[in-house]
Amino acid sequence: MNPEPAVTELLRQAADGDAHARDALLAAVYQELRRLARRMLAGDRMRHQLAPTELVHGAALKLMGQDHVSARDRAHFLAYSGQVMRQVLLDHVRHEGAARRDAGVQVTLVSTIADEPRSDLDVEALHEALERLAEVSPELALLVERRYFGGMTVEEIALLDGSSAATVKRRWRAARAWLHDALGP
Repeated sequence: MNPEPAVTELLRQAADGDAHARDALLAAVYQELRRLARRMLAGDRMRHQLAPTELVHGAALKLMGQDHVSARDRAHFLAYSGQVMRQVLLDHVRHEGAARRDAGVQVTLVSTIADEPRSDLDVEALHEALERLAEVSPELALLVERRYFGGMTVEEIALLDGSSAATVKRRWRAARAWLHDALGP
């Protein structure tokens, strides 16, 4: 049985302000959210001292605190949840203190903003670079959020945007190149 119709219905009900539907929605996609969180934190657990479960729960609290959930389908909701998890992770990193930010950790973008996160990722530097990218090209910044933080595939993004996979791949290369220049080697 395809779970998509049930999730889509829960999204519709949650968008109408149904708190029970919002809770059921989070339960329905919980394992996928955990996979996203594990991917975000791959190799980073000791550095951030944040487990995937804690990241998912932090994001769930933020999502449940909203008046309504606005997403078209499972993929869109997971992409949005990835953005929320990124914000939770960023808040956690900032809370850890400025000492680690000033430690001079450099991001190697070719391997960091690829398909597998690295353990030396400076989340705050990436966040700031994404904010600058959004000023230059909101579409590329959204693509990075969906692909890297949301864990979406090229095909899922193409379907969501109504574009071809080749176009998404081309934009992905452009976004990575821009971030590589912004963050350094």
